Amino acid sequence: MGMILGLTGGIATGKSTVVSVFKSLNFPIVDADVIAREIVEVGTPALEKIVAVFGLEVLNQDGSLNRKKLGSIVFSDEKKRKMLNEVLSPFLRDEILSQIDQKKNESSLVVVDIPLLFEGGYDQFVDKVAVVYVPEATQLVRLMKRDNLTQDEAQRRINSQLSIEEKKQKADIVFDNQKSIQETEKIVQKWVSKNIFE
Repeated sequence: MGMILGLTGGIATGKSTVVSVFKSLNFPIVDADVIAREIVEVGTPALEKIVAVFGLEVLNQDGSLNRKKLGSIVFSDEKKRKMLNEVLSPFLRDEILSQIDQKKNESSLVVVDIPLLFEGGYDQFVDKVAVVYVPEATQLVRLMKRDNLTQDEAQRRINSQLSIEEKKQKADIVFDNQKSIQETEKIVQKWVSKNIFE
């Protein structure tokens, strides 16, 4: 039985940088974003539920989910964002837990990459939580640049999550991502070698 490490951060704090280090060390990753995309593919019960709640306008012509359209609806309306989370949560949770279960026998460390780890109550399913941290001001600048958003749009997306400072407080491990990618990689590798996961 290995360690189940929950990995989270805020939007644009650099979580994918940290995940890629774990991948390069061949640890299995349970990726909530990938799962979230898979559970809403054409013909899935989750997509049918989304359509039942938000209407056909959130679909592309081929029947697949129009993420941009759905995103613009839920990011501008707190109530609708909560509705979407309520629709998707059970499907997401089932698949995440089933993948954790499957992978924990394959490795001494399984990394569970969940952006909304605390918000979704997933901290109860992992042994330790690591947060990828940058201050909110850095987060805002990175997000505007990365997704080509106005300051207002970026701020709304950041505000839709638990603040990065709160996540940092709740974390067992903090991976500071304020310097270069190389620095962050070193921090993660050092943590792994200190915990000697074979």
